[in-house]
Amino acid sequence: MKSMVMEVIKKRWSVRAYRPDPVPEEMLMEILEAARLAPSAHNDQPWHFIVVKDAGLRNALAEACRGQFFVAEAPIVIVGCADLRVARGHIGGFMDSYPVDLAIAMQQLMLVAAELGLGTCWIGAFSENRVKEILHLPPCVRPVAITPLGFPNEERQVRPRKPLSEITSLNVYGNPLK
Repeated sequence: MKSMVMEVIKKRWSVRAYRPDPVPEEMLMEILEAARLAPSAHNDQPWHFIVVKDAGLRNALAEACRGQFFVAEAPIVIVGCADLRVARGHIGGFMDSYPVDLAIAMQQLMLVAAELGLGTCWIGAFSENRVKEILHLPPCVRPVAITPLGFPNEERQVRPRKPLSEITSLNVYGNPLK
């Protein structure tokens, strides 16, 4: 049996060139709905997604993303933020939940975008303070991830992946999975 989700996972890549064509509103809403439906610790849903369409703000965000100016080429930039008033602290006794919660939501958003023929690129390299300033985020809200969203203007670049044998173990670390 072939997984449809696996086909979408294989189709997704980090797009770094975008056409200026607008993203249809129905597509955007479906993509945001995928993020909304993501699981989170205790179902707290500590997220807020800022959809940036304004060209001036997109350019400012691209500059805040360490000069990754391709970010501003896309007609939309989505900033996934964590609301620290809602986020669960110290899951498992060692870390806050919001980085994991936002990563799951952003991945769901990116997979649906890929399924719809749109490109995204996970941007984690940015000045948090500058993004907070640009988007007028209150102190209790932190930007966690940014993605441009639009129609790709480049061919897919297939990047190598490690084989399963290098990244898996059976029962205990280092025991080969057979």
